[in-house]
Amino acid sequence: MRRGTRGAAAALTLLLLAACVVTPSPTPTPSADLTATAEPSPSPAPTASATAGPTATPEPELSLDLPDETDERVITVEVTPRVGDAGGEIIVSVTSEASERIDELVLRWPTELGESLFLAPFVPSDDRIRDGGPPLVQEWTKWVIGPGEEGEPAGTISLGYGPLMPGATLRIPLNVTRRADGGVSFDLQLLAENALLNFPGGEPAELRVQVP
Repeated sequence: MRRGTRGAAAALTLLLLAACVVTPSPTPTPSADLTATAEPSPSPAPTASATAGPTATPEPELSLDLPDETDERVITVEVTPRVGDAGGEIIVSVTSEASERIDELVLRWPTELGESLFLAPFVPSDDRIRDGGPPLVQEWTKWVIGPGEEGEPAGTISLGYGPLMPGATLRIPLNVTRRADGGVSFDLQLLAENALLNFPGGEPAELRVQVP
């Protein structure tokens, strides 16, 4: 009986030991979070593009400003340049379409024209300046480099003639001395004193003269 009791006790001890053995479970390995959170990239700031406005057309060289005063009387004009390498003349023929006379007809051009073409109402000669020479006869009424005492603007030369009767034609020869090579274009205005006359159709009496 004692042998059987010992065997039963030994068997019970083995069962208890077997129950106390804990099988270790594998430790979970932390996984690295490889997913990067995408942040929105900053949008480029809009570039302000400057919109070019209309460019003002520059005035041509040797141009004139229109005077403040105007005269409704109408004239027609013909300009004939006859200028060579050294000079020559420009013939300006003015016909009045008005019903009343124009006391003083004025031709006006830019002073700067003199750097290329020098205009004068006569042909220079020794007889005009020598003592005892012939009487000085001139057809013009004034020859003024502005600013003048009668309102002639600065930067202009004003050459007066007259009177111009209704329906009459005044032929004005301008002596030309060329001071620079090449063609020249310039404004020429026709006025009654300081008031700009009109061409037929109401256009101001200003024209562009071209000298080759």
